[in-house]
Amino acid sequence: MNFIKYLILLFWCTSYPLMSQFLNPKGNTIKSRFIVPEGFQRVATKENSFEEYLQNLPLKPHGSEVLYFDGTVKKNKNVYVAVIDVSVGKADLQQCADAVMRLRGEYLYHQKRYEEIGFSYVKDGKKRMFSLHPDKSYKGFMKFMTTTFMYANTRSLKNDLSPKDILSLNIGDVFIQSGNPYGHAVIVVDKIQHTKTKEIQYLLAQSYMPAQEIQILLNPKKTNSNPWYSLSNSKEIATPEWTFYTEDLRSF
Repeated sequence: MNFIKYLILLFWCTSYPLMSQFLNPKGNTIKSRFIVPEGFQRVATKENSFEEYLQNLPLKPHGSEVLYFDGTVKKNKNVYVAVIDVSVGKADLQQCADAVMRLRGEYLYHQKRYEEIGFSYVKDGKKRMFSLHPDKSYKGFMKFMTTTFMYANTRSLKNDLSPKDILSLNIGDVFIQSGNPYGHAVIVVDKIQHTKTKEIQYLLAQSYMPAQEIQILLNPKKTNSNPWYSLSNSKEIATPEWTFYTEDLRSF
């Protein structure tokens, strides 16, 4: 064994125990990739629910890098721990709020709940409904969503969502701010609870600017690449690229 191969093997053997504490590298979905910490249980979700859909989102192979819409690699790698295998498109459109709308729209489309797919535009606050779109094919759906990305943003999406008490946080809920000129949004994609203390922990996903693949976020307040966020007494939710507050939580 040459020296380079030895170093690679040594790195793998020493780092893998830390990584395996939270990740199963062979898992190809959120539910199978992220290990539930000792003492916790993953919350049960109803069959065909949005919550179940998010838990089972497909992931790109472990170690994949986040790509921008133009195919270049996101420079800041200390943000994410996994990449969701959902297309980002070839234009700078599918950013933060757009990614949330994309996931919600994808779920409803595949459930054939076309009459529920609708998002408000910023300019007039009126919802555009997919049920009125002439082309119900997936190509037609993506054309509808791409147009939505052009005319909707965090402000319009926030108005479409309902305020939610942080203690009722669930999979599919959204932390969202509609700042001036920019806001941000992240979505809860998994949830676990301690069997004794009842502590809640959860995973967050985001896109960002410029448009980029949807990623599972690290928790900057934890070590060893721990992605689980804790529901605590703190009103602040610090993510790698944005800080939210408990009052920013909303739901579809």
